[in-house]
Amino acid sequence: MRRFSHFAALDWSGARGPRQRGIALAMASGAEAPELVRPGHVWSRAEVLAWLEDVAVSGADMLIGFDFSAGFAFADRGAYFPHWADSPAGLPALWALVERLAARDPHYEAGTFLSHPEARRHFRHGRGDVGDLFEPGAGRLRVVERHQRATKQAASVSNFNLVGAAQVGKASLSGMRLLHRLCGRIPLWPLDPVPARGPVLAEIYTSLAACAAGVPGGRSKIRHGAVLDAALAALGSPKIGLAGPVSDHEADALLTAAWLRAIAGDAAPWSPAPLTDTLARTEGWTFGII
Repeated sequence: MRRFSHFAALDWSGARGPRQRGIALAMASGAEAPELVRPGHVWSRAEVLAWLEDVAVSGADMLIGFDFSAGFAFADRGAYFPHWADSPAGLPALWALVERLAARDPHYEAGTFLSHPEARRHFRHGRGDVGDLFEPGAGRLRVVERHQRATKQAASVSNFNLVGAAQVGKASLSGMRLLHRLCGRIPLWPLDPVPARGPVLAEIYTSLAACAAGVPGGRSKIRHGAVLDAALAALGSPKIGLAGPVSDHEADALLTAAWLRAIAGDAAPWSPAPLTDTLARTEGWTFGII
């Protein structure tokens, strides 16, 4: 496998507004303890995009994990949005559709996409507002999500569900607007070939890092510096030495940056058995699910 010098983890948010306390960005470089990028800063999504664009220009050997989904379920129905003539055939076209319909939404939000009469049919918008094509029960899942559930590696929620604390649909849609702008500038694994040098993007679940560090399931959110240091040590990373409370978003980013560094040199995360070229083009995959 190729080597990276830097490992960045982005804890993302789909909330409305110009700045998001739910966004955190951390980086682990060399063998040093992971560090927050701009500690104490309340990020906007535009600032995150600008940071990623700077990485693209610099050509840094960096693996960048983002905590949202790059796509929706496709394999189960042969389409992202069955019965919609404009349903795209692959990931870049999906991002372009989201961008086209949400272009006037501020702060890389995607409310206008979700209000489109065809798009809204596929989502659960609220407890009493469910599209007629939303799959009953949990909602449609990607192959990687079905696989992780079957193997008990993780328990993700359908991206077509927009309700509840665990939903990631809104975050994924806002993230797709960033991926649209980065397409062709930073390769996205597994959609694009991994280059011999330079940055690479990959979808992640921060809960995988917590699990690998031995944080008990169901209590994967870390909110104290001492607990974070213990988790980092379990991954073979130097401790940070933070005293007292830490936000769970910052802890997620810091721990996941160290986890990416710990596993990126293994072959298994880069070649999960269920992954096919068709899935790479249409649904993507979560780095670390094998």
